[in-house]
Amino acid sequence: MKIAIIGATGKAGTELFKEATERAHEVTAVVRNAEKAEELLGSDANTIMKDAFDLTHDDLQGFDVIVNAFGTAPQTAYLHVDLATKLIHLFRDTTSTRLFFILGAGSLLDEKDELFVETIRQDPNSSAFIGVPEAQLQELNFLRDVNNVKWVGVSPGAQLIEGEQTNYTSGIDHILQNDDGESITTYSTLATAIIDEIETPKYHKQRFTVINK
Repeated sequence: MKIAIIGATGKAGTELFKEATERAHEVTAVVRNAEKAEELLGSDANTIMKDAFDLTHDDLQGFDVIVNAFGTAPQTAYLHVDLATKLIHLFRDTTSTRLFFILGAGSLLDEKDELFVETIRQDPNSSAFIGVPEAQLQELNFLRDVNNVKWVGVSPGAQLIEGEQTNYTSGIDHILQNDDGESITTYSTLATAIIDEIETPKYHKQRFTVINK
């Protein structure tokens, strides 16, 4: 399949690029920094050198799937919503391209059916990073009102960390825990779950979640 990854030099994007390439998909990285792209993805990587907000429909035409792995600092977290809005606008009433959004865990529900972002807010240091989970909750709420674009979203567990790829457990809207009571997703496992979903779609116009087993 032809797959474009926005933010391919981020932690999630890099793992996703590697996983998709290893499975012989035709992958293009949408990046701003050529040197960083060459270092992380290799000198032979297909790239579009452009800021995500400067992308046009022509830039992204012909891809089967566009994965939004965009990341930003907490003080500009609103850009998550802005970029989702832009991509949805570009692909309104398009049936050939699927948009895949990497979302945060804050929009998941806990065992009391309360948003996990409320638990995050209880962290005494949350003011330094809470902007991102709040913005990604807004992003998901926006996407849930979109019915004329092929989109899907994925949320990791409570902790998204570097580490080995393992088998994973998947769910829909509730935060998951493994047998040890941990809610952990590694970037490599997240990438595996995303490519699995791209190759064999199960979720349509909804968000799902995955954690390491």
